Amino acid sequence: MITAIKHNIKNHQTNIQNLFVTAMLILAFTLANFPSKALAYAQPTTAQIEQFKKLPPAQQEALAKQMGVDINSLKGHVSAGGSGKQVGNTKSFPRGTQFDAEGNPITDFQEELTDKDNDELKPFGYDVFANAPQTFAPMMDIAIPAEYIIGPGDKISVQIFGKDREELELTVNREGQIVFPSHGPFTVSGLSFNEMKRLLTARIKEKVIGIDVVVGIASLRSMRVFVLGDAFKPGPYTLSSLSSITHAIFAAGGISDIGSLRNIQLKRAGKLVSTFDLYDLLIDGDSSGDELLQSGDVVFIAPKGNTISVEGEVRRPAIYELTENANFADVLAMAGGLLPTAFAKTTRVERYNQDALRTVMNINLTKVSDLVKQAQAGDAVHVMKAAEMFEQSITVIGAVTRPGKYQWQTGQRITDIFPNIDSHLLHSADLNYSLIIREIDIARNIEVLQFDLANAISSPNSKDNIVLQGNDKVLVFANVIKLIDSKISLDSLAFTQENLFKKEQELAKAKFKQKQFWLKYGDKDQIAQLDNEAAAAAKLVEKSIAQFSGGDLEDELDVRELTLFSRQRLLMPIIEKLKRQGKSGQPIQLVEADGEVKFPGVYPLARNARVNDLIAAAGGLTESAYVVRAEVTRNQIVNHMAQQTSMAVSLSAALAGDVKDNILLRSKDRINIHQIPAWSENNVVELRGEFVFPGKYTIRRGESLADLIIKAGGFTKFAHQEGSVFTRVQLREIEQQNLLKLTADLRTEMASKSMSDQNYSQSYDDVQKMLADMENVQPIGRLVLDLPKVVNQSNYDVLLENGDVLYVPTMKNSINVVGQVQVTSSHIYDVNLSAKDYLAQSGGSKKRADDDRIYIIAANGSIKMMDSGNWFSSDAGDNLRPGDTIVVPLDAEYMNNLALWTSVTSIIYNSAVAIAAISGI
Repeated sequence: MITAIKHNIKNHQTNIQNLFVTAMLILAFTLANFPSKALAYAQPTTAQIEQFKKLPPAQQEALAKQMGVDINSLKGHVSAGGSGKQVGNTKSFPRGTQFDAEGNPITDFQEELTDKDNDELKPFGYDVFANAPQTFAPMMDIAIPAEYIIGPGDKISVQIFGKDREELELTVNREGQIVFPSHGPFTVSGLSFNEMKRLLTARIKEKVIGIDVVVGIASLRSMRVFVLGDAFKPGPYTLSSLSSITHAIFAAGGISDIGSLRNIQLKRAGKLVSTFDLYDLLIDGDSSGDELLQSGDVVFIAPKGNTISVEGEVRRPAIYELTENANFADVLAMAGGLLPTAFAKTTRVERYNQDALRTVMNINLTKVSDLVKQAQAGDAVHVMKAAEMFEQSITVIGAVTRPGKYQWQTGQRITDIFPNIDSHLLHSADLNYSLIIREIDIARNIEVLQFDLANAISSPNSKDNIVLQGNDKVLVFANVIKLIDSKISLDSLAFTQENLFKKEQELAKAKFKQKQFWLKYGDKDQIAQLDNEAAAAAKLVEKSIAQFSGGDLEDELDVRELTLFSRQRLLMPIIEKLKRQGKSGQPIQLVEADGEVKFPGVYPLARNARVNDLIAAAGGLTESAYVVRAEVTRNQIVNHMAQQTSMAVSLSAALAGDVKDNILLRSKDRINIHQIPAWSENNVVELRGEFVFPGKYTIRRGESLADLIIKAGGFTKFAHQEGSVFTRVQLREIEQQNLLKLTADLRTEMASKSMSDQNYSQSYDDVQKMLADMENVQPIGRLVLDLPKVVNQSNYDVLLENGDVLYVPTMKNSINVVGQVQVTSSHIYDVNLSAKDYLAQSGGSKKRADDDRIYIIAANGSIKMMDSGNWFSSDAGDNLRPGDTIVVPLDAEYMNNLALWTSVTSIIYNSAVAIAAISGI
């Protein structure tokens, strides 16, 4: 680049002056593009700057354009280099910043450094000066101190008002004089700024009567100083004559990692002038030691002295440099003092002993005797955090409007925390069952107190309005168990039809945006969760009164599906605590409710709890509960032997408060609430398709399918009874379990094949697609039956169960061909055609087909496996019926002889046929 510029200079050289100015431009261009410490050496001289300034502006711009240099940038560097007008705002960048070829900072590198060092304990104060300067332009937007010493290079501004009006800028020459055109020379070098002002004002007024004189400094001279020792970039630097020790340190990029902040020496003419402790400036704001520099001064940074690290609960954790005889009070002051969370009484100090082994000592930073102890080099002070335990507080947890910590006061009761229901409890709060968890000893063992929140609020004088103690935890449960249930209330429907429609639109948009986000970022679990939430909400809206009143709650719910304040969530840590608390002589304080209660399960045994308390804990009785009799099972130790006894109690009497039946409960008691004999929920069975009266029917226990068909008016004349599909909930669940097991077995077999069989050819993507197909199969729960036989033969009838569905499709006079055929298709049923004929009409088998295992899925779901001898005979059409499906399976050899593959394909085809039959209704 320099060669090209020189060549350009030669082409445009006209005289010695232009050559000189162009050389100066090259220097300025170099300064503008290479931010290295060479900048300190390559400043243009005053004479060069003056020569450039004498050129006309047009010629300056032409030369700059000719050299490809920005005229504004060039003027800035020129004015910063000498005693002309000086710019402020020195650009600086954090230490470690890298620059590109054009001098621009590379910020990503610094971000990596910051992330890397974020958690490290850093030396104090170094980051303040750790800036790599881009230019060393001195600051000029500051006031000139009165004691500033005038010297050669300073430019003095003199303004004369009155009879004569004159404005001058005079430079102090090498002889220390300024020369007035009309008054001659005045010696000002060595004078302070104030002394110079008084001298010039007096002398000029002596020579000219009736004038006022204003004297100032137009621009300051520059000077060269040395920053040596352990500076980041030691060397000579050209600075403003108003620069101090800290300016020089900034110019040198700060102090290196091994340099001292507490021993910075100012040397002048080989003698030590002063020593500056930067801690005075950084900690106390004392700049009295930051002396102004003179030309030729040396700022020497000595090596770092002894250090001590302070971390933990202090305001300014860091590594500090020690002075001689520093004590822990000094160290604590350097660290900014303790945080309010500090546990000062036991502060750990790690120290090296005389044998160079680490030892630990504890000091109390609240005691003067420990604070005055001397700190030693290499000490590591750890100020630990105080305990996060609250003292004398009340914690409110659960379905309340303002949960959290509350101040405890003597005599405080439940109603002091919950004065009323509306403003202090959520609408889902269970008002009949709440708990107080109380610590009873120094080991923090707990006991449980149960109370009726509604009774406590409505009757403040009742026993339920318990007196609280310090550190009690009050739990208020929700009366719903599923999260989706807690989101629906009548209040949410208190809008006009238009407003409800808008709310549904907003909800749909929000769900759509969430789904698009997760689709973009590829989180299938989140997408599935959103779909499940939508499906759950739809199911909830579609529930009938019969389903709501049945009292059926899922026993095993995913934790994410539980409402935040359900019994299962809030009681989990309490039950675990009580389990750990139990030991010999102290039985586990847990009881269990089972049977016809709303929330069966294990519950904490509250103090003095009785049968009615446990029933309240379990959410109360269901509609089908048998209140005449319940069974209490008790386990106890008699003569060092475990013994189990059963007691019958009357629930109605116990709930009425009869002491005889409302017995006190003991550890591990279990109450079983029976169902009313012959109780039956509204069992519903659905008939779909070609019935005279299709729909949902409530059945009685023991009712048969044939009876229900008669009740529905029988079939229409278009019914295809042989193609019926009968599904059952219980079978669907079994089928789902079998699918999961088969998928797991197939995954294991494929993994085993890939590891043991060198000829295994299935790719990873093929395997994953195959397993995904298995996971996507929807279980039908089909019970294969011959419907005409059910209707006509009483001994072949089926007893109905809740949730059964019978699909009877319209007559279909077709045969389906699926699997490994050229074209999967359906054909008109012809009694004269054989399976071979239908296969031929579908293009025949593929190369991968297993022709020896072709089978038929009959319209009613049964599977026919026929001998190959009569499979393709001319009278084979007798084996086919309308609605049947011919399946040509895949040869297992193409699936690396996977033994389970035949079962997999069979399940997939059977499900597909059943779904197709149902979808066609």
